[in-house]
Amino acid sequence: MTIRIAVIGIGARAHIAQHARAHGGEIVAAVDPDPTREGAARDLFGEDIRWHAQAADLDPSAIDAAFLTCPDHTHAQVAIPLLRAGVGVFVEKPLDITTAAADAVLEAAFSGGGKLYIGHNMRHMALVRGLKQVIDRGEIGEVKAIWCRHFVGHGGDYYFKDWHAEREKTGGLLLQKGAHDIDVMHYLAGGYTARVAGMGQLGVYNQIAHRRDNSDRRMRQWFSLANWPPLSQRDLNPVIDVEDLSAALLQFDNGVQATYSQCHYTPDYWRNYTVIGTAGRVENFGDGAGGVIRVWNQRGGYRPSGDAEYPIGGDDAGHHEADVLTVGEFCQFLTDDAPTETSPVAARYAVAAAAEATASLRAGSTPRDVPPLRAELADYFARGQQRSGA
Repeated sequence: MTIRIAVIGIGARAHIAQHARAHGGEIVAAVDPDPTREGAARDLFGEDIRWHAQAADLDPSAIDAAFLTCPDHTHAQVAIPLLRAGVGVFVEKPLDITTAAADAVLEAAFSGGGKLYIGHNMRHMALVRGLKQVIDRGEIGEVKAIWCRHFVGHGGDYYFKDWHAEREKTGGLLLQKGAHDIDVMHYLAGGYTARVAGMGQLGVYNQIAHRRDNSDRRMRQWFSLANWPPLSQRDLNPVIDVEDLSAALLQFDNGVQATYSQCHYTPDYWRNYTVIGTAGRVENFGDGAGGVIRVWNQRGGYRPSGDAEYPIGGDDAGHHEADVLTVGEFCQFLTDDAPTETSPVAARYAVAAAAEATASLRAGSTPRDVPPLRAELADYFARGQQRSGA
């Protein structure tokens, strides 16, 4: 079966749609309001694609699916009409930047019948699969606590030179970047955040006076490991009002407690997860090929090598293999109703938890409750987006 695909937003993540070709996907259209991106779209997807400036110009009857790799704050407004028209939609994470917008996307999928998939590709990373396998084998007992430290060593280049630096377009990096890690912690714990408190600040990148409107460039044109130390960065976005250091305390609905810390000016770039259970703990060192997962499940003192060790496979960065698997899963879901490792409900709760944590850190770290999803929606997505009796 051929899947006719439109790609909406020709930015740093648009290339992932190419993986659909291995599963019957044919990219027939591309959309971006910036006319200078047309050449990039044709280079990626072929000269014969139809080019549109706005998603509203697409003919839903001429496509079966759409990849949304446009800015986060536009996800809901683009996805909702397509889902209502019955088009399958792959939304790059996060689902959107507010809980209300995320819920509106799920409602559109429910009412319109378009299949919804969220690109939380980390569920397919070898690191996360390895941690989940350790937990599922019972090597650490019942999960009770999770700690995640995210060293965002590329933060100055990735998030402070374009729209990512603006609250209006991201909500905050605790949401934009943290939605990945919160989703992983939910996945490993088997629950969702019910209550959260956040703390954070903008303490480094606001000190840099050298600013530039980089809308004429893309991230790959300014990224360099030579941009170090952080205060030597140049060409930062004219508006910077998101935090470059943030943390959250999360209480899950199944009793698990989690902590998440994120820093955008570390020298190294990787994630560290520690999962503690009733019979041990598991922790990763490195998050791509060459890293290891270590398990401690015998009582003792300091033992850096642990009691068991498993290599982390996949690619060096961890993302490429995960992108391939995530896009393949989306295509199989479209054509065969195959079950998915990712979940629109989980993606919604990642947004909701991060949004409430962000609101908390900006209001004196007051704890906040995460609003539950409407039960009928939760049930619909739990059935794989099948109607009752289908």
